[in-house]
Amino acid sequence: MAIIVTGSSGLLGSALVKALRADGARVVRLVRRAPQGADESFWNPARGLVDPAALEGAEAVVHLAGAGIGDRRWDDRFKREVIQSRVEGTRTLVRALTELSVKPPVLLSGSAIGFYGDTGDREVDESFPAGAGFLAQEVVVPWEAETAPAEDAGIRVVRLRTGLVLSGEGGMLPRILPIFKLGLGAPLGSGRQYWSWISIDDWVRAVQHLLGNPEISGPVNLTAPEPVTNAEFTKALGEALHRPTMPMAVPGFVLRTAIGGFAEEGVLTGQRVIPRRLLDAGHTFLHIRLDEALAAVL
Repeated sequence: MAIIVTGSSGLLGSALVKALRADGARVVRLVRRAPQGADESFWNPARGLVDPAALEGAEAVVHLAGAGIGDRRWDDRFKREVIQSRVEGTRTLVRALTELSVKPPVLLSGSAIGFYGDTGDREVDESFPAGAGFLAQEVVVPWEAETAPAEDAGIRVVRLRTGLVLSGEGGMLPRILPIFKLGLGAPLGSGRQYWSWISIDDWVRAVQHLLGNPEISGPVNLTAPEPVTNAEFTKALGEALHRPTMPMAVPGFVLRTAIGGFAEEGVLTGQRVIPRRLLDAGHTFLHIRLDEALAAVL
């Protein structure tokens, strides 16, 4: 039996596949190009195509495919791509899983803490409802809804509401490191917006925990227990690099001009998210403090 992984070439998927194989698991990657070897199988989520033979008898499925939220400037076309890549991909995969004669016991499906909208200073956990805004209402809510048929078919479904993942290999951190190394790092907007983060190692360990815990289903926040404000993040990253940071914040209007709509929901607002279900399940984190996580990933 195999663990099926979509989005395996991305930051999260590649780290997870490496860890699963190191533990001795057989992993089959669903890819959108010609497969290269027995550990890959073709699928085309936009056209609703996936080979059921690759899924038959799967031990578990981890679905991480989707266009990167911050990969490009937000315009109407890219926003449609963000939505479609998640909704259509999840629909295609779930439909194939529900039609199998032997269904996998568990589906871990990607999601995001953008579900909660802008939470301000308020701490939120998995019991809180969806917030407002494009990410919450037009991306995450319909994205998660596409997993419902898998639950109806008796598959244990876990929705991985992931926060800001810290890694030296990709994601947000390598993009901003050159600025901070020049001593030009600065708070963004008010600096009071909360950034709920998790180290890449802790994200992988949390997913492995969820794969092996049959008692957990539904939404799970994949964030460290101690979220920080953007100003605190800026200070910690400067200290980790032994570089000064700028005392003046980058005004919100500058960010909106530079990166468009993503600035409003991806940078200037935030979520103060607590991983309540992981903590209640006894999961332990390698990196609870931000300075520890930055030291590990840099």
